[in-house]
Amino acid sequence: MAKAQKVQQKKQGGTKGSDKIVGETVPAVVEELIGRTGFRGEITQVKCNVQEGKDQGRSMRRNVRGPVMLGDVLMLRETEIEARRIKSKVSKGAYT
Repeated sequence: MAKAQKVQQKKQGGTKGSDKIVGETVPAVVEELIGRTGFRGEITQVKCNVQEGKDQGRSMRRNVRGPVMLGDVLMLRETEIEARRIKSKVSKGAYT
């Protein structure tokens, strides 16, 4: 008597994080650079204004990794969550 063997199905898909990107993205324009955060100062906290969607016109704080400057357009996956304020006036990183 042979036992029934389970067939393993491989998950088909593209790249590692591609299944996380679902739904629509919303554009937001960078209005102000607030400061640097992160362990080594690699994250920039910005204030941006949402251009479309249900939160159109809302100004919110976001953390951005990588180069960013005033007038850049960020494509946000969600607009409900806002970044925490930077606590200290002294910014951490390479320049302190």
